[in-house]
Amino acid sequence: MSILHILNGDSTALSFEETGLEGDVLIWREVFSEGPLEENTTSADFWKKRSEWICETFKETPENYQQSVLDQIAKLDDSYDEINLWFEFDLHCQANLLGIMTYLKQKTDLSAPATYLICPNDYPGKDDFRGMGELTSEELVYLYDTIRVQLSEIDFVLAAEAWAVYIRRDAEKLKDFLNNTTFWGSLHLLKPALSAQLKRLPVNDKGLNYIEQRLVDIYNYGYKTWPGILSVFWEKEKIYGMGDMEINIYLQKLIRKGLITI
Repeated sequence: MSILHILNGDSTALSFEETGLEGDVLIWREVFSEGPLEENTTSADFWKKRSEWICETFKETPENYQQSVLDQIAKLDDSYDEINLWFEFDLHCQANLLGIMTYLKQKTDLSAPATYLICPNDYPGKDDFRGMGELTSEELVYLYDTIRVQLSEIDFVLAAEAWAVYIRRDAEKLKDFLNNTTFWGSLHLLKPALSAQLKRLPVNDKGLNYIEQRLVDIYNYGYKTWPGILSVFWEKEKIYGMGDMEINIYLQKLIRKGLITI
């Protein structure tokens, strides 16, 4: 049986190599929590816009994007009997999960492959669990054996509906979706992640969204260095799952507005 594991990033991949779990590996390196998005995730135009945005925002080259992102995603063109999705509770991961599930729904016959989700929001004995990247290979196998669930067609329909709402970045539409959706299937961590998205969509009277205002507050509280601001934000707002490059998008905007100096 041919198996594919889609991992949520390179940090998880390091430990995954030692698990002994059978199958090929696709490392997901996109950040659907930021940047331009479209409903059709299989179109060439979608990935062209993603490449342009990533390259401009993170000073990346088209060649590196092709190698690190598109060449990985090309593995989905192969025929697999089983796909395992390894993603976490935060908005960063849940947005990527929605995009991948929408991609699979648009591209493949859901009767095959069988698709499974491994999605932890905690881990026994770890009071401050922040993600699978901090787990050992044995701990990843434990998750595989204990929390892995097979996704149904209903889960894929829900993911596509959520993706269509998410990409609009419309607070009222998202609020309605959250209020009117009563069944979340196996996507049990999607609602809190989308609630975090709802929280960051509006802007206040200073023209700042929730994340920008939180960063200003952290700065004004006395954390004047880049590492200090990142550390406090990660501690207080781990639901967003942002890496340092993503947070830097917001910091650079605040610097240009003259609200912080670091």
